[in-house]
Amino acid sequence: MRIRSTMIRLAIPMVAAGLVMTGCSSSGTEGGTAALGTTNNINPHPVSDLKDGGNLRLSLSSFPASFNALHVDGNVDDTVNVVSPTLPSTFDSNAAGELSVNHNYFTDIQLTSDSPQVVTFTINPKAVWTDGTPITWEDLKSQWQALNGTNSDYQAASTSGYDHVGNVARGVDDRQAVVTFTKPYGEWKGLFGQLYPKADTETPQAFNDWARNSLPVSAGPFMITNIDRTQNRITLGRNPKWWGDTPKLDTFTFSVLDYTAVVPAVQNNELDEAYVSGLEAVTGARQAPGVEIRRAPEPTYGFIAFNGAPGSVFEDAKLRVAIAKAINRQAIVDTSQHGIVDEPKTVNNHVYIDGQKGYQDNSQGVAFNLDQAAKELDALGWVMNGDVREKNGRKLAVRDVMYQQDSWVNTAKIIQADFQKIGVKLEIQTVPGTGLFTNVIDPGNYDLAQWSRGTSVLPIGALKQFYYYDPKNWQGNKSHIGSPELNTVIDEAEAELNPDKAIELANKADKMIWDEGHSMLFNQASGTHAVRINLANWGAFGLATPDYTKVGFLK
Repeated sequence: MRIRSTMIRLAIPMVAAGLVMTGCSSSGTEGGTAALGTTNNINPHPVSDLKDGGNLRLSLSSFPASFNALHVDGNVDDTVNVVSPTLPSTFDSNAAGELSVNHNYFTDIQLTSDSPQVVTFTINPKAVWTDGTPITWEDLKSQWQALNGTNSDYQAASTSGYDHVGNVARGVDDRQAVVTFTKPYGEWKGLFGQLYPKADTETPQAFNDWARNSLPVSAGPFMITNIDRTQNRITLGRNPKWWGDTPKLDTFTFSVLDYTAVVPAVQNNELDEAYVSGLEAVTGARQAPGVEIRRAPEPTYGFIAFNGAPGSVFEDAKLRVAIAKAINRQAIVDTSQHGIVDEPKTVNNHVYIDGQKGYQDNSQGVAFNLDQAAKELDALGWVMNGDVREKNGRKLAVRDVMYQQDSWVNTAKIIQADFQKIGVKLEIQTVPGTGLFTNVIDPGNYDLAQWSRGTSVLPIGALKQFYYYDPKNWQGNKSHIGSPELNTVIDEAEAELNPDKAIELANKADKMIWDEGHSMLFNQASGTHAVRINLANWGAFGLATPDYTKVGFLK
């Protein structure tokens, strides 16, 4: 399962379902290699080649705990995948990560002043919500008020950018919003990347509960038409009030499946597309009749997080750093990507993915070194007592929690074996996707936990979402780890309008994140998708935005 950045819904995945595997990609089906931001792989066709109608069958790893992707409970890949065809967005991205205004919803979005910073959003006059009411500046104002961080009763997944805004005002008419910033925000194009109606954001109670069990009002080419909790299935149908190009598909159907059931469902023609990872799964999907593998690198990575909350064993930063040095990230990536890539690489930056401008290795302070890890544990007073270290009568025995999937468990076993060599006992605990965050990770019922996370073409905004230290609102910082000093650097990076200086500050923040032992990153996602051969304009999007009106099956 993936946790998502709440910035632009491009190819941005928080993820907590499958361990992501890096593979090769090309403009063709497979073969060749490509860097992030150079390609996608979606079997492009003009809509004239497509049949009218059809149902696109997709899978979810868990039933959404909320259909509000702006809420901490809804900020997961499964929720975003369901609601994205149903909601307005500001910008689209191509395969290179270049942004352009989404004219279905906005006729223009312009930076109209630098001092103070002002951005003017002009809404498409045809744009309406499914209840028939027009999309107006009040929807943007209400969303800003919910996400600006001034009221912690709004359980926001992220306040990044919105907390830099001082006012959202009516422009020339109700179809224009003038957004004025109190302090600069370099990634302003990420604001309102997924827009909800003001009914969802106008009060804390609405924000937390209005979209808890359904999405009553939306505004995309599709809308939710059926939620079957008995069958664990969600159906999207065409929106009769949609004003843009008529979609080729009639419906999307999302079914909640355990990961072990995904490849069999592809093989049995029960799914039309699914993300697959691990050599066995990729091979099984590739061998299915009428299926091909489409690949394009994605800005997503797997990782293991420490729980640094007060009272936890890893509240001590020095202990986290010592333990981090006993995690052999390269061995994990070599094992997980065996047979998939020739030269597996670890991700060494919490902000940028390899292939993005700004990427550099800041992880040297926690390089794998079992001898050094043991020495530091000794110095911290964790002494060997039999096979397991103890301090003040407490054994150094920790739980590693993860989605119930073989690739995650195999990763944990590698860590477990190395920990054993230095007197640390690791207990492996697997849980289903549904409830993993709301019942386990969010309440802090873990010592270590594994999941995946996505960045975006605008990655700096995610720094505050995932790494800011604010006990009143942790947002996506599930580890509860940080410092006022790190907060200062994050604030400076977000406010920097010079792109090169912003990159410098983001990397300064990243080094601090590594040095505090926040989380240890594994590998980048390749974006390996098993797709029906006759499905067009869908598959491995990389950094590109899906156009839901142009997805369909070939004639």
